Amino acid sequence: MTSNHKLPDKIEPFWRENLEIPTFPKLENDLEVDVVIVGGGITGLTAAYILLNEGLSVAILEANKLVNGTTGHTTAKITAQHDLIYDEFIQHFGKSKARLYYEANIEALNFIKQTVEEHQIQCDFKVQDAYLYSTTDEYAQKIKTEGEAYEKLGIDGGIVESIPFDFEVKNAIVMKDQAQFHPVKYLAQLTQIITEKGGLIFEDTVAVNVETGEKPTVLTRDGNRVTGGFVLSCSHFPFYEGLGMYSARMYADRSYVIAVKAKEKYPEGMYLSVDKPSRSLRSASYKEEELMIIGGEGHKTGQETDTLGEYTALENFSEQNFEVEEIVNRWSAQDLTTLDKIPYIGELTVDQSNILVATGFRKWGMTNSTVAALIFRDIILKRKNKYRDLYSPSRFYADPSLKKFLLMNADVVKHLIKGKLEMPQKNVDEIANGEGAVISINGHRKGVYKDEEGKVYIVDTTCTHVGCEVSWNCGEKSWDCPCHGSRFSYTGEVLEGPAEKPLQQYDFTLLDNFTSEDSGY
Repeated sequence: MTSNHKLPDKIEPFWRENLEIPTFPKLENDLEVDVVIVGGGITGLTAAYILLNEGLSVAILEANKLVNGTTGHTTAKITAQHDLIYDEFIQHFGKSKARLYYEANIEALNFIKQTVEEHQIQCDFKVQDAYLYSTTDEYAQKIKTEGEAYEKLGIDGGIVESIPFDFEVKNAIVMKDQAQFHPVKYLAQLTQIITEKGGLIFEDTVAVNVETGEKPTVLTRDGNRVTGGFVLSCSHFPFYEGLGMYSARMYADRSYVIAVKAKEKYPEGMYLSVDKPSRSLRSASYKEEELMIIGGEGHKTGQETDTLGEYTALENFSEQNFEVEEIVNRWSAQDLTTLDKIPYIGELTVDQSNILVATGFRKWGMTNSTVAALIFRDIILKRKNKYRDLYSPSRFYADPSLKKFLLMNADVVKHLIKGKLEMPQKNVDEIANGEGAVISINGHRKGVYKDEEGKVYIVDTTCTHVGCEVSWNCGEKSWDCPCHGSRFSYTGEVLEGPAEKPLQQYDFTLLDNFTSEDSGY
């Protein structure tokens, strides 16, 4: 099916549009506070807010701009319904741990709701029922099994036979009284409260390492030092792994979103298909109009050649099922998944108990980030927290962790070798304006991008993390690593970790003596 509506050229979530988001200076000096927080997304900001309320001093170091990473690219569902997980968790961890996971995320939802009410935050917070739906017999049975898990765990919800859309579904399962909101409006207000309470925030400040000890010190790229009783790693991928082996215990994948203006009024509720490819739906207010946020598709980072096709698939889905007037925005998000699908929240390693980490939210960061902030508070203040063991980064379950660990790292080795053996298929003359590709220059792999004016940017294609070969992402105009999910701009700058250093850049003069014959074709 050919769409009648053009995808926007700009890749930008609408959450940040038409909002005055506070800006903050770069760190220019050394500091000492009670708690150093690295990362200015929902995890870091929520943790800062909570710790300031407890009378602690905090400093937030953000490498880019606040709320501009995964938090700013979310679909912003606040729910404990994290796909088909509760039957799986019962099978792998037992009923009590599965129930704890549910309770932790409901507690996080209620924390957000109470914070919104206490400070009268205008962030389009709205209680909504959350639905998982199936379109095939295979997944209809999985929905029924999940319904049995809901009953065992006492979850408020159950099986329903239909949802209020025109497309056919086999069945669905509802979780009652969940919520949605505008994440940037929420966090912009939280940021104001943080600064009013004396919290320090620094943007464009890249944390690169930690000097461990009784009072750990965060080292920045520019040479400044921030010391605290605790360091909280709230960046998407941990900026400091220590001996935690996080890059070997998580994988990165990308998913895609479009914001659609349609003629139909959107019904109540938030929806997610359990079949593949997935489809996520929710409403949002935008310029006094209603939009549909439609998400889905997805693949491991760096392992899909036609990323623009992921947007086209969502576009076609919207055209087939709704009377679309306009596609307003498009964007994508990167998410990290742990070996057992439960995030890593707590002490970085057993021996580094004053460095805390939160990562691996598996697309469900609105609640799990808040869970993390609450666990951080209790660790720092030496309080009991019943969720601490469940989320502990040092846990390792033989089933399913061992199998996943072996499969994930075998996949890394496969892509490491494959990237070294693959021969580039294009030369410079064949690359159109606005396109990128891997080429061979004097027998060496190089990444080339031509902007819309024909200016050429050349980078080395070897990822600076462990040396895998990056591939071109045409949908995002970036270089993506298939091994651990690092991403780089077309100029080579780091967009996503675990890589810390940019790709090596080359001047255009590298091509002066390059001809098509040099490529070996």
